[in-house]
Amino acid sequence: MTSPRAALGLPLVLAASLFFGICGPFGKVVIQAGLTPIQVTWLRICGVGLIALVAAAVPLVRLLRRGDRLPWGALVLFGLTAIAAVQAFYFIAVERLPVGIALLLEFMGPIVVVAWVRFVRRTVLPRAAVIGTLLSITGLCIVVEVWSGLKLDAVGLVAGSAAAACQATYFLSGERLTAKVDVRVLLAIGFTVGAFALAPFAAPWALNWAALSSQVALGGVEITAFASIAALIASTALAYGLGLSGLRYISAPVAGGIGYAEVVVASLAAWALLGEALTVPQIIGGLVVIAGVFTAQRAVAAKTHTAEEEAEAAAVTKV
Repeated sequence: MTSPRAALGLPLVLAASLFFGICGPFGKVVIQAGLTPIQVTWLRICGVGLIALVAAAVPLVRLLRRGDRLPWGALVLFGLTAIAAVQAFYFIAVERLPVGIALLLEFMGPIVVVAWVRFVRRTVLPRAAVIGTLLSITGLCIVVEVWSGLKLDAVGLVAGSAAAACQATYFLSGERLTAKVDVRVLLAIGFTVGAFALAPFAAPWALNWAALSSQVALGGVEITAFASIAALIASTALAYGLGLSGLRYISAPVAGGIGYAEVVVASLAAWALLGEALTVPQIIGGLVVIAGVFTAQRAVAAKTHTAEEEAEAAAVTKV
């Protein structure tokens, strides 16, 4: 039976996945218009950061008045990894790989979450979690076509893998921080940290701002690169806001599994808006990866749920 908390968290994380999924094409056409992946990432972070700061104004004032202490170290780490690095690595991968494959690589992150739960939190996982992990790795090998010597761009593969590691911190640290910090404050601080961290690499003083007025094509429709950036910022703001709100109600492993809807959405969006189609082996490999992650995530979620029930039962017994 679905708990009331899960009933709140599941649709929020699913909606976040849908908005994250459509971001790739919006960013890729701007890169093709003349900006670098880091510059597109920086503009995206700055835009969402401004929205987040406005939304967080009231809770920030309340925090200052009460003199509450914030976990600044964890917040800075969240901004550097879950905001700046994951987006930068993803757009580097998107520049060199089809959007669907770049996102599939990034979404090896849930497997990192499973490994973290097992080896760092020292939670004994069921056999299904191990089987799911092995399935995902096998599927990824099919996607990159290892039998033909890795047909995909090597830099793109490394960038996608780095994005996966950073995405894992989004789920793991987001799960902890949303229990302590207002989501609006978390986003405002995280995106501000991300903007400052990427500024030296994005070099906004040398950015080709004229490229934003150039025409780009999405789904056969001509729009300006600026309009595409605006759509990217709006989608990102909604995705982070909904996703972190959902992490208040469901665990990181469960959220990671639901997030795989993003891969499907991204692949469909890239096909519809950019004309990017995956090969048959890549589609098969992607389905194997998703099946593996679903198996692993379901096993971890069930284990976590059982542990919580045992803890509650023990507490009742003591009383």
